[in-house]
Amino acid sequence: MFQKNDLQQFKNKGIAEKTVATQIQNFITGFPFMPITKAATPASGLLQLSDNEIDSYIQKFETNKNSYSLLKFVPASGAASRMFKALFEFAENYQPEQQANFLNDKSFNSIYTFFSRLKDFAFYPDLEQVLKRNNLNINELIEKKDFVPIVKALLFENGLNYGNSPKGLLKFHAYSDAAARTPVAEHLVEGALYGSSNSQSRIEFTVSPEHRSAFEKEVQSLVNQLESKYNIKYSIQFSEQKSSTDTIAVDMENHPFRNADGSILFRPGGHGALIENLNDLDADIVFVKNIDNVVPDKLKPDTVRYKKLIAGLLIDYQQITFAYLKEIEQGDVSDKQAEAMLQFLESELFTIPKQAFKTKQEKLNYLKTKLNRPIRVCGMVKNEGEPGGGPYWAINADGSESLQIVESSQIDTKSPDKQAIMKNATHFNPVDLVCGIKDYRGQAFDLLHFTDPKTGFISYKSKDGKELKAQELPGLWNGAMADWNTIFVEVPISTFNPVKVVSDLLREQHQ
Repeated sequence: MFQKNDLQQFKNKGIAEKTVATQIQNFITGFPFMPITKAATPASGLLQLSDNEIDSYIQKFETNKNSYSLLKFVPASGAASRMFKALFEFAENYQPEQQANFLNDKSFNSIYTFFSRLKDFAFYPDLEQVLKRNNLNINELIEKKDFVPIVKALLFENGLNYGNSPKGLLKFHAYSDAAARTPVAEHLVEGALYGSSNSQSRIEFTVSPEHRSAFEKEVQSLVNQLESKYNIKYSIQFSEQKSSTDTIAVDMENHPFRNADGSILFRPGGHGALIENLNDLDADIVFVKNIDNVVPDKLKPDTVRYKKLIAGLLIDYQQITFAYLKEIEQGDVSDKQAEAMLQFLESELFTIPKQAFKTKQEKLNYLKTKLNRPIRVCGMVKNEGEPGGGPYWAINADGSESLQIVESSQIDTKSPDKQAIMKNATHFNPVDLVCGIKDYRGQAFDLLHFTDPKTGFISYKSKDGKELKAQELPGLWNGAMADWNTIFVEVPISTFNPVKVVSDLLREQHQ
């Protein structure tokens, strides 16, 4: 199947031939659906806390944070092109005689709304200036309904080039008393407000190689001012998705898809590849949050409050878990102590063993295996729309049952039983995680040992007019963390404000 040049290509990318062969086999056999058993709800596996309990966990975080090395991990390589899909289509297809059709659609996500509220975007002053440099007046263009030059100035290279930029570097939020901020700037502020210990805020952005210098320039322009404002020091680092995590593409007969030059096409393995970047970090506690889920300062109090809550919960669960592991290591655990540990595993860490244990030693061996794992506390938001990906109970490879974050595409939606489970789901996953990635001895876990390789995704794409199949690695908060100890806790919808399309920036939360 593979030629001499192919093997050299694998070597250059740092991918083993066996790994590529496994990926091709995945295309042939497909990935199994996740065997979910029920939704994780407040009645089963999802914490709903009172204000007093929240305050208590926040205090736990504040009291202990300087004993920990904190780091904020922000996947930031996502391109903004999908934000502007409708505008790209508009620029390509708009004809003046279609004005009536364009004006008739006045829905929130319409082109009409985009132009009628153009001045409400934080990037408007920059757009006005770039048009002025080309001897164009933005107000005159709007009055004449000559919209295409405005869209081109926003999206393309001779203008602001937003259509080819990473989402993290777009101007999201305008401030009356300060410069407009990008998501990168907002994450730096968040890092100061909840992600610092010992007066230092450490943040890692995962970026694409072609945009790394632009990210570095953006950070350099902000650090001094924000350090002075918040009386902290930043330690900002950047990493890139490793080429060794790329996955092979195949044609519709599951043969390697070849480029025009005969080389095999590899594609990025999706955000699940970032488990490698996470594995390289040296930190006790890691906050994980997507690049586009940010709000202006006036709405940050909820974000800060609930991030501290999640971190406080992590510290609390970790302290109990570590104490149990040290007891097991020291030996002489009584029957009563062993039973208390098992109760903690089942009722607090929500991991239910498949088997009954014949001896105390068998039980302790199992407990050590299950307790000595990375731990994550995940904020979950009430599902106010259609049920979909979110917190579920699922059966693991060893037969145990535990909490998992499951995407809709991982569920057999043709099964009436699984449909019923999804309908009972009350919450969804906003990607709001705090992770403990060191063990009870202070040693870093090898996170690659806690993934479920059977939870990847297959999608259909095309290149050069030819259809192909692509494969994504198990998602970062799905299969890549499948064998972690997991806690779900309810957080308010006010903490979830992603920007998926440009009109989202017109929502009240981003104004």
